[in-house]
Amino acid sequence: MNERGSGMDKIIIKDLTVEAILGIYKQERLTPQKVVLNVEVFTDIRAAAHSDSIADCVDYEQLANRLRAHVKTAKRQTVEALAEDLAQLCLQTPGARAVTIRVEKPKAYWYASAVGVEIYREKIV
Repeated sequence: MNERGSGMDKIIIKDLTVEAILGIYKQERLTPQKVVLNVEVFTDIRAAAHSDSIADCVDYEQLANRLRAHVKTAKRQTVEALAEDLAQLCLQTPGARAVTIRVEKPKAYWYASAVGVEIYREKIV
């Protein structure tokens, strides 16, 4: 696959918000905070476009529900570990060939609107 899935179609999940335990500090371990996900799943949508059937699509609602459930229960200490978890979850989705995941904590640092990480992973075949 080319750089960042170029030439591939994308399924986009934008600003998926979850309340979760995420962080290394005591307060972060006790009180859930807002975590924002942005996801691009690289796939080929031609079969779905031709058939007009959800059976041929990457079901973004189902994927978003799986991502939310994982974030709510993972209780990871680092954003990096959570991003890797989510990338692997996306790559288990039928039709997914690669994924870009951005995980942000909007109020983690006083002087920034958000801090986070973005990773790109490809399915190993």
